[in-house]
Parts: sequence; structure tokens; C-alpha cells
Amino acid sequence: MADTHADEPTRRDFLYVATGSMAAVGAAFAVWPLIDQMNPDASVLALASAEFDLGGIPVGQEITVKWRGKPIFIRHRTEEEIAAADAVDIKSLPDPEADDARVRPGPSGELERQWLVLIGVCTHLGCVPLKYQGEYNGYFCPCHGSVFDTSGRIRRGPAPLNLEVPPYEFLSDTRILIG
Repeated sequence: MADTHADEPTRRDFLYVATGSMAAVGAAFAVWPLIDQMNPDASVLALASAEFDLGGIPVGQEITVKWRGKPIFIRHRTEEEIAAADAVDIKSLPDPEADDARVRPGPSGELERQWLVLIGVCTHLGCVPLKYQGEYNGYFCPCHGSVFDTSGRIRRGPAPLNLEVPPYEFLSDTRILIG
């Protein structure tokens, strides 16, 4: 006589499924804290973007603000500084980049060439350059002698790249959002 109950689940099958399910849930509960701790801290997320007022910066002056733990140079350039940056032969630069490629459009859609926003970290070894220094009256890194012009472009020294331009946009004529 054949066994008619062979295809039906037994109590042992139920125990295997229940034990496996509980093990999977237990593993998920054990692994979740390890995965969750990899999320960025709330203080880092708060610095993901920052808004700054440009209204108090007179022409020819520069301020340094902090964004994501890095110094940000915000320079209100004079017409002479912009003209000096435009007069440079781009082919002569170690990291060729036009001055107007380093600025962003304002609310009207026109390039706001008088505002230069740079991450104030030398691209050689991460030092903070001095402002209004060097033969181009731009930035000078005293650590190894890199010289940058009024557009933050490398002109001389060991730095391989121009000073970096952070992602930013104009919210109004006097406010920018970095990040």
C-alpha cells in the first residue's frame, strides 16, 4: 500500500521553515546597526550646502567662509583684476582654463564675473594659500611656492591644477548657495 501523505508538509518541515525564518530575521537585526552606522552624521549633512550673503563685501575685498570643513574664498574682483585674468594667454597656463569658465551666471543669466568663488586649498598638498600674494596679486601657497592668479589659476610652482571652483549658484544679486 502506497503512502498518501508523502506530499503533505510534516511537523518537521514546519520547524525547518520557522527556524530558518527566525534566523533570517535575527541576522537582519544584527546587521542593521552595522549598516546604519555608515550613514553620514547629521552635522555633515547640515554642511552639504550653505548660503552666504555677498552684500557686505566691498569691491576689491575677499572673505573666507567655511563649507564642508574647507575654506572658501569669495572675492569681489575689480575691473582691473578681471581684465588681468582675461589678458592671459590660456595656452601658457599649466592647467588651461578661461576666466569666464570659472564664474557662474547670476539671476539674470549673465555671468557674474566680479564674483570669484574658490575652494581655498592648494591642489599640490592641501595647504591654504595666502590671498593677495605673489607676482599676480592672486594667491600664493607658502608651503611649496605655488603661485595662482586673480582667477585662481596655477601660474607657477608644483601645484598641478587650478584652485577648485565649488558648485554654487546665485539665489539673488547678493546671495549665493554653495553645494
